[in-house]
Amino acid sequence: MTLKLPRRHGFFEHYEELVGTWTRRLRNRQQAEDLAHDTFVRVLESDSAVVQQPRAYLHQTARNIAVDGYRREDRRGAMESEAIDLSESPTGDPEHFMHAIQLADSIERALTELPVNCRKVFVWQKIEGLTQAEIAERLGLSKNMVEKYMIRTLRHLRDRLDGLQS
Repeated sequence: MTLKLPRRHGFFEHYEELVGTWTRRLRNRQQAEDLAHDTFVRVLESDSAVVQQPRAYLHQTARNIAVDGYRREDRRGAMESEAIDLSESPTGDPEHFMHAIQLADSIERALTELPVNCRKVFVWQKIEGLTQAEIAERLGLSKNMVEKYMIRTLRHLRDRLDGLQS
C-alpha cells in the first residue's frame, strides 16, 4: 500500500527550491534536506489551509527553524565554554589555549574590517543574545536587513578564519 500525500496548497512543488536555497546558505545539502523535512513536518502539522502564499510560508518556516537551531547551538556552545576553563584545568593543553587566543584575536581583527552595523549585529546577537527583532528595533532596520548583515559577517569571518582551522 502506498501513501499518497495531499498537495496541501502546492507546498510540495517548492521542495527542490527550498533545498537549493538552504544548500547554498548552509553549504551542506544533507543539512538543507533535514531542514526541508522539518519544515514540511511543521507545515503538515499546522493549519496550512489558510495559507495564501505557500512558497513564502515555506521559506519563512524554514528560516524560523534554522534560527531556532542556531540559537540552540549557541546556548549549547556557551554552556560547554563555561564548563571548560583551560586556565584552571590541570591537564589543559597550552597549544590549544594559545590557538584559542589567536582565534579570538583573528576574529576581532576580521570584525574590524566590516562596517559598523555588521559588527553591532554580530556582537548583539552572538554575544549579548539579542533577537533579530530586538536588533532591528535598536538600529531602526528591518529584520531582513539584520539577517543580511549577519550573513555577510559570518561569511566574512568564515573566509578570514578558514586558514586557522587545525
